[in-house]
Amino acid sequence: MSDDVTDEPLVLADRYELGGLIGRGGMAEVHVGRDTRLSRTVAVKMLRADLARDPSFLTRFRREAQSSAGLNHPAIVSVYDTGEHVEAAGTPGERRIPFIVMEYVEGHTVRDLLGDGDPVPISEAVDIVVGVLNALEYSHREGIVHRDIKPGNIMITPTGDVKVMDFGIARALSDNSATMTQPHSVVGTAQYLSPEQARGEVVDTRSDLYSTGCLLFELLTGRPPFSGDSAVAVAYQHVRETPPTPSSIASDIPENLDRVVMQSLAKNRDERYADAAHFRSDLLAASRGSEVSAPPTTAWAAAGAGAAAAAAAGSATRVVPKASVPAAAPGAGDPEPYRRTPQPVEDEPKRSWAWLWILLAALLVVGGVVTYLLVTGDGRGDEETTPAVTTVDVPELEGLDEAAITAELDEAELVPNFLDPESSDDVEEGLFLSSTPEPGTSVETGSSVDVVLSSGPAEVTVPDLEGMDRAEIVDELEEVELEATFGEPENDDTIEEDLFLRSTPAPGESAPRGSSVEIILSAGPGDVLVPDVAGRSQEEARQILQDAGLSVGNTNTVDEPGAGADQALRTDPATGTSVPRDTEVTLFLASGNVDLQDLTGLPREEAESILDSLELSSNFTEEFSDDVPEGDVITQSHSGLIPQDTRVDVTISRGPEETEEPTTTEPPPEPPTDGD
Repeated sequence: MSDDVTDEPLVLADRYELGGLIGRGGMAEVHVGRDTRLSRTVAVKMLRADLARDPSFLTRFRREAQSSAGLNHPAIVSVYDTGEHVEAAGTPGERRIPFIVMEYVEGHTVRDLLGDGDPVPISEAVDIVVGVLNALEYSHREGIVHRDIKPGNIMITPTGDVKVMDFGIARALSDNSATMTQPHSVVGTAQYLSPEQARGEVVDTRSDLYSTGCLLFELLTGRPPFSGDSAVAVAYQHVRETPPTPSSIASDIPENLDRVVMQSLAKNRDERYADAAHFRSDLLAASRGSEVSAPPTTAWAAAGAGAAAAAAAGSATRVVPKASVPAAAPGAGDPEPYRRTPQPVEDEPKRSWAWLWILLAALLVVGGVVTYLLVTGDGRGDEETTPAVTTVDVPELEGLDEAAITAELDEAELVPNFLDPESSDDVEEGLFLSSTPEPGTSVETGSSVDVVLSSGPAEVTVPDLEGMDRAEIVDELEEVELEATFGEPENDDTIEEDLFLRSTPAPGESAPRGSSVEIILSAGPGDVLVPDVAGRSQEEARQILQDAGLSVGNTNTVDEPGAGADQALRTDPATGTSVPRDTEVTLFLASGNVDLQDLTGLPREEAESILDSLELSSNFTEEFSDDVPEGDVITQSHSGLIPQDTRVDVTISRGPEETEEPTTTEPPPEPPTDGD
């Protein structure tokens, strides 16, 4: 192949782009991947190619997908999809390699956390185990027993969340294979194996609690409760020996926490916690220094002695454990805040067991443990088969309403089950919000899919905002996740300027969470228009102005033709002017007088016009005048400032009076003489 050819990434099911290797187990490899359809990072677990033709490993791998796909809990790694990748298709060497697409979890395993052999702080150990118990409580309620709880199967995210993974050997409680007593049914990891798993007996939820107790022991002490040179030796101790108390290894562990650990590690499952919830309750109580229900640790030594006698009679339950190591004296305190130093354990006296005991134990555990080693990657086993199941992906439902969702699920041969709607700030009312299983998850054909529609944003009550200013209103609405928007202030005679006047919706009414509330602030008392008071009496004019929210200031008297005394003429500011409330207005009143000019010498027409403009009554008479031209005014009865109701008498000139001239007889002219 030429150097310039770039290797294309492997794409599974035309959807999942395979990336680098991030984990490897006994039967599978885990790669980081990318879901090209949903643009999200995933983890892809693939069966090892060399095991792809082995029916037992195929069965176990399929069982992991089936067990995990039905579990939807924040403390359990989700399974999104399954499929098969075909290698060398159409050739004699064709191989079908199954894969599981899972939630990609960033972080590290608890095995990484314990890698240096040091314990973790007690509070951190409690938090981790509480997370595991939360996951187990849910899976047990769903009828699934994990059967392989161990540090390598517990993830811690960067935010401290706990994620339980790898349900590869999980079984349903109703599965007959979970109750097989043949030796080859033993599965699990030796250091965290319950006694009943080692003996090939019935496995139930309390087996997971025993393994969780082993995990808690190791978190507190830095080492598992039992260790040995081989898996058989470790399994033997789980069946026969009582573990030391954690405080005998790390002296800062309180006695109550010892009691919780020892009850979780009881050989007889009936003496363990009844379920994960009781285990968690006691563990949290111990971490707070409260009383716990677990018995004193000395009870387990006595129980072990009784079990030894029963084992000698042929019962393989429990035997007397090796002598408990005395607890070290309490220390003065931890030198480091994040790591506790384990206390050295004194050499325990070697115990010589009767050969019969060894033979009985070996007969019970060897066969099962050997098969366990085969199943977990060192050989072949687990011949049971799982019937083929037809699966289908839950379709994408985003943006669909109830009718469209029903149609989509019907087409995929799935059964919709609509639950009560839930509020959402992002999804419109009546549209798809979520489903269980999630879209993209592979499920059996005919399965029920729980669907939740959006009821729209949750509604909140608009709070009382009376007496608040702008900043206070914004803070008050933000507290209930509402947003304030402000409209134009409005005048109000009773609310101070810049304080709350009203809102839409009003206080006490409901509004969608995150929505806007329109706020109107008071502009204080508003401007008013000066009313028209012309022609009114002074008393009437004052009342009109006061009713309009104005006050009367000065009153000025003016001479106004045609207006009676004390009659309102006008105002200042003038009628129709917008002024602030309580503004003083000057009122102009008529004096009732007019100023009549001198009309003497004016033509009659002009004099009449002046008198008419002053709305004065007049009386015109005529007389002869040798001095005043005919038609002009000779005299007037009043002039200057006179009352409006005064009558003015005006005399008009008729010109000079005409007179008759006397008649005279003149002598005739003399005749002309000849001499002229």
